[in-house]
Amino acid sequence: MREFQYPRLAVHDHIDVAIDGADEVEIGTLNLIKGHGGALLREKIVATAAERLIIIVDDSKLVDRLGIRASVPIEVVPFGWQATAKSLRTLGAALTLRLGPDDQPFISDGGHYILDCAFGVMEDPVHLQQQLDRAVGVVENGLFLGLTSQVIVGSREGVSILHPKSNTQINSNALCNDGILRNK
Repeated sequence: MREFQYPRLAVHDHIDVAIDGADEVEIGTLNLIKGHGGALLREKIVATAAERLIIIVDDSKLVDRLGIRASVPIEVVPFGWQATAKSLRTLGAALTLRLGPDDQPFISDGGHYILDCAFGVMEDPVHLQQQLDRAVGVVENGLFLGLTSQVIVGSREGVSILHPKSNTQINSNALCNDGILRNK
């Protein structure tokens, strides 16, 4: 079995479409929390380089507001991570250092630690992201705001497709047997 390789952005400076999952999807805006798999920096690089970002989730990932169920993973430089954690606490984070199976700090794809930060229900995720972006020692955060082109949602009732601006929902009944959306 071959392991999936991220696109080599040095070779491919344009990505037409990126397809990924998410930990939480905010209904309406389609803002996301991602990174619980530990590759949030690379995922954000790919997501921002892509012309379109399509997210595939089951309906348990849909929330009215970000932070209802998922913490925000924050990738931090290992050197001085405790000082970075202290500054994140001043922003209201209840945080834990993510550990690997060996009970040592989990090392991300980029060689950094991850702090899982619970901020609770977010009233203003844009403001929070700006604060996180200014925090010394933070490499990247798991807030993916304004990047999603559409979300494909699987549920017991079928498949729905959500779009961010109008939050237009296409019911699975509009899909043909081959799973392709057809304009009628």
